Amino acid sequence: MEHLLFLAHRIPYPPNKGDKIRSWHLLRHLAQRYHVHLGSFIDDANDWQYVDTVKQICATAHFAKLSPRHARLHSLGGLLAGRPLTLDYYRNAGLQSWVTETMRSQKIGKALVFSSAMAQFVAPAQERLPNDGDMRRVIDFVDIDSDKWAQYATSKPWPMKWVYQREARKLLEYERSVAAAFDAALFVSPEEARLFQSMAPESAAKIGHFSNGVDADYFSPTGEYANPYTAGEAALVFTGAMDYWPNIDAVQWFAREVLPGVRALRPDAVFYIVGSRPAPQVQALAAQPGVRVTGTVPDVRPYLAHAQAAVAPLRIARGIQNKVLEAMAMAMPVVVSPQALEGIAAHPREDVLLAEDAERYIAILLQQLTQPGPTLGPRARANVLANYAWSAHLAVVDTLLDGSTPSSTQRKAVR
Repeated sequence: MEHLLFLAHRIPYPPNKGDKIRSWHLLRHLAQRYHVHLGSFIDDANDWQYVDTVKQICATAHFAKLSPRHARLHSLGGLLAGRPLTLDYYRNAGLQSWVTETMRSQKIGKALVFSSAMAQFVAPAQERLPNDGDMRRVIDFVDIDSDKWAQYATSKPWPMKWVYQREARKLLEYERSVAAAFDAALFVSPEEARLFQSMAPESAAKIGHFSNGVDADYFSPTGEYANPYTAGEAALVFTGAMDYWPNIDAVQWFAREVLPGVRALRPDAVFYIVGSRPAPQVQALAAQPGVRVTGTVPDVRPYLAHAQAAVAPLRIARGIQNKVLEAMAMAMPVVVSPQALEGIAAHPREDVLLAEDAERYIAILLQQLTQPGPTLGPRARANVLANYAWSAHLAVVDTLLDGSTPSSTQRKAVR
């Protein structure tokens, strides 16, 4: 078996956490074909418990501790150096040394980099790494991170607006340089790939995609799940990492603009915000009537299984939302914003319910709480079973690591 370097900005485990699902399935898939050498950060003390599990499928692994607070301070060096703040946030001498030594000692022939920030460890400007002239490099950008910074900037006052606009510009410059230097670049959807092709036309032939999948056996409506809700509640649930700004923005908007209108006619409606590391803004929402903030839970499936509806009211979004696919796999009615539906092959009114604004959200949810459609959930799960199997989506990664280009393997898909 060949040796492959896999770099991820967070430990790719557990597989039921939204921001780690894709990297976990990538790692597990690659371990079937390669001796995988994994380098990643751990930014949550709770994640150290997963190290031994991940090591079992890797040839070697290195985990670098990352303190978000210290990393934010460290990232300010990018302002003086003219670099994206994101690169300095993840800059780490220990991980760089491990990468350099692993490439030298293991004769690494291929590298899969997960997220733009990790590309700096196999393409640093200050030195030439061993074997990098012969190494095939593929990057999974997942989303266009620079565009997310541009979206954030629209809702921020000065001076943060300037900081976010600068980050969008600098990070796009870096993303373009990485795409040009690497052999192939992947995104989470054909829409995301097409957008980046327009932003980096010089690398258009190298840009492709593979969609997220869903473990439909794990996210199954047939499981036995204890009801986490209080009797008499009509639960509306949002799931996701709650220190992530698009999620914070989404639940704040929903609690402010939608929930009061629903509760005016259905006072039993309760909005559950289910996810790890809730930011102070999210925790503050628990003081509002009808809002519950759970923090980290061992399993999100009971919250999906016993809710009246799942909601995904994102106003800032890139790529594919795992939270939507997981709720669909659980045969749940899902009410989504246009941004949350982007990149998902689902039909409004057949597989999901689409709400363009607060008034539409209120109307749909009141209808769902009063007279739910009996076919929506089953059709949503059928869609997931037909279109979101991990094995089929990951096949493109194999072809790219073997030497193909997205322009030859996905020509029709990304036009």
